Amino acid sequence: GTRMLSLLLAGLVLRPGFAVPAACCAGVSRAYAQHVAPLPARRRLAASPSCCDDGLPAPAPTLSVQPHRAGFVSIIGMPNVGKSTLMNKLVGERLSIMTPKAGTTRHRILGILNGDDYQLVYSDTPGIYSTPQYKLHEGMMAAVKGSLNDADVVLLLIDVFQESWDDEAILRQVESQACPLIVLLNKVDLLREGTPLPPATLARLGTEDELLEHWRRRFPEASVLPISAETGQGTDSLLARIRACLPVHAPFFPKDQLTDRPERFFAAEMVREAIFDGYRQEVPYSCEVAVDSFKELDEILRIKATIYVAHDTQKGIVIGQKGAALKAVGTRARKKLEDFFVKQVYLQTEVKVRKNWRHDVKALRDFGYMQ
Repeated sequence: GTRMLSLLLAGLVLRPGFAVPAACCAGVSRAYAQHVAPLPARRRLAASPSCCDDGLPAPAPTLSVQPHRAGFVSIIGMPNVGKSTLMNKLVGERLSIMTPKAGTTRHRILGILNGDDYQLVYSDTPGIYSTPQYKLHEGMMAAVKGSLNDADVVLLLIDVFQESWDDEAILRQVESQACPLIVLLNKVDLLREGTPLPPATLARLGTEDELLEHWRRRFPEASVLPISAETGQGTDSLLARIRACLPVHAPFFPKDQLTDRPERFFAAEMVREAIFDGYRQEVPYSCEVAVDSFKELDEILRIKATIYVAHDTQKGIVIGQKGAALKAVGTRARKKLEDFFVKQVYLQTEVKVRKNWRHDVKALRDFGYMQ
């Protein structure tokens, strides 16, 4: 059963370059937590210097007298409310890609925040689709539900523009978990002095206090807190609230680990983010990226990626006249990759058609969205 699956996953993720499919990650996070492939040492050690500023060895850490707490914190919400921005802010690393377009996040991504006496394992999840249009959306919703199955704390993210929450199925699952629910009113910075919003919009939205009271009436059993994922306002008090809700437990992951995802996953995501940055309407939503080769040399990282589109007509749009559009994608993606991996990157891309892949169960399995 679960033990056998965890052992199989442990064997898979330890093979160099093997990426665990997202569908597998959704349901067995606790089972394989100690075995997943970490980020490279240059990322894991970046925030952990071994010497003080004066060049002397760092003193031994003071042992905490508090019991160690650890748990999984699921971040859920509708598309484009700021879930990825929030997780990146809470973890202090840009693990989830971010664009102004709704529905950018397709996979469940773990971001791990460690302290002397705690470990928070955040799950950034796809935006919730009450009525999925594609098989892809069904796979994405499976990732959300898997995240809730693991959760010790649920963060329900809404923003100041959202008037209601209508997905009762998700709320029933949250209630069935019997874990603390924290409702976060995001983008409150837009209601404060210096906001770019016009007076008419502010008058329609109401004040921060009015919005908080509205959501407290909607979720009487939950804590409702104001935050700004963009600026970090309110995140310190949020962290304190989450830590208080966590069970006493040993760490699920090594204390210097940031995420459960391998390097290839982040490389593919950054190419996909560059696609979202460069194309409009349906094109970026019809694209998927697979990393075919990931070779790290002493001076350079060589990555070969394939961009899959759903229709023949989209291939020409992605490539552009004389390859100009694809070249621009490569330039943007390479900059993101070099910033993330802290190394020079050579990126080679090509475009292929995978007919109607968002409806194709086999394609979705190949891309890690379904089992």
